[in-house]
Amino acid sequence: MSNRQQINNHSIGTISMMFRIFKRDIAVALRRRSDVMSVFFFFIIAASLFPLGLGADPKLLHAIAPSVLWVAALLSCMLSLPRMFATDHVDGTLEQLIISKQPTLLAALMKMLAHWVLSGLPLVLIAPLIGLQFNLSMDELQMLALSLLLGTPTLSLIGGIGAALTLGLRAGGVLIALLVLPLYIPVLVFGAGAVNAVSTGMSASGGLSLLGAVLALALVFAPLTASYALKIAVE
Repeated sequence: MSNRQQINNHSIGTISMMFRIFKRDIAVALRRRSDVMSVFFFFIIAASLFPLGLGADPKLLHAIAPSVLWVAALLSCMLSLPRMFATDHVDGTLEQLIISKQPTLLAALMKMLAHWVLSGLPLVLIAPLIGLQFNLSMDELQMLALSLLLGTPTLSLIGGIGAALTLGLRAGGVLIALLVLPLYIPVLVFGAGAVNAVSTGMSASGGLSLLGAVLALALVFAPLTASYALKIAVE
């Protein structure tokens, strides 16, 4: 077999492994629908409590909407972080992935992607509907969805680092919050700032560009960092 064929076979095997990991994580999560729905309903309830508690003042609700919706989305994504690698760690799947010839960082990336599909993407889709409670305009609702579409993948990527570093530890959920919340602050500021810019008639391109830059950095460094942390946890 030529070197080119070996490279092609290795590439096909790697792509197949990545698809299997992603598909398995989605299938396992859908068997426990309560875990998936808890993220969804937490976002709805947390965001809806503010209009109920603050009253029907349209100006006040409009002013706080970007920050409230972004904080609710951030906290919702954090709910499922402890489970990102825990199941595979318990049943031995994670150890098999690490000792295999496939890159561990790609496995970590697929698990982060699956987390976003299950926890972040639903929030992107439902956020504009929740935003109607805050008297947001159509342009603001579109910007809210766009900022969440750029920001929530970063939350899953950064959260994956915290989940890997605390894997197997007691009170891992609390430790994850302490680790990732400071790193979430730029995403929160840029995401809410983009929506606020549209509200004030300014350009949101700066906030979106910064969200894109943070996402690019997270795509490069988060899977690599998480892969090293997973190897340490398994050892």
